[in-house]
Amino acid sequence: MNDTDLRHLRRCLELAAEALEQGNGPFGSVLVGEDGSVLLEDHNREGDGDGTRHPELEIARWAAAHLSPPARAAATVYTSGEHCPMCAAAHAWAGLGRIVFASSTAQLVAWRRELGAPAGPVRPLPIAEIAPGIPVEGPVPGLDDEVHALHVRAHQQG
Repeated sequence: MNDTDLRHLRRCLELAAEALEQGNGPFGSVLVGEDGSVLLEDHNREGDGDGTRHPELEIARWAAAHLSPPARAAATVYTSGEHCPMCAAAHAWAGLGRIVFASSTAQLVAWRRELGAPAGPVRPLPIAEIAPGIPVEGPVPGLDDEVHALHVRAHQQG
């Protein structure tokens, strides 16, 4: 984990806060090319009732349509929270590279339990169980606390 990784993760947290302000779950993601350029940013948009509108899924779709297979493999996806199984599968099928996340699936499960929030509709599995060949890094101490605070706010607003 270096300063560049932390800068991109901070942007993911900003995007997650924007998602929350717009009535969506607090998740944000950034796709970064091998040269360090930001290729795409997005945040959750499932507030309209479409539970598949996760930023990681949008990134996988965009990358498959706009990047060559080698460029996808060399790219990094930064995200505020570890990919759900749907997004991890899309990431793998699109042939994207490394994933760096601020908070883990295990943390999210614990936070939801702590807040009395219902479990999600899909079993909360870590990326490595869905797509074992993808290099992953996370969670990041300190940033995970900031993600936790966003989820507490989401629950209080909900």
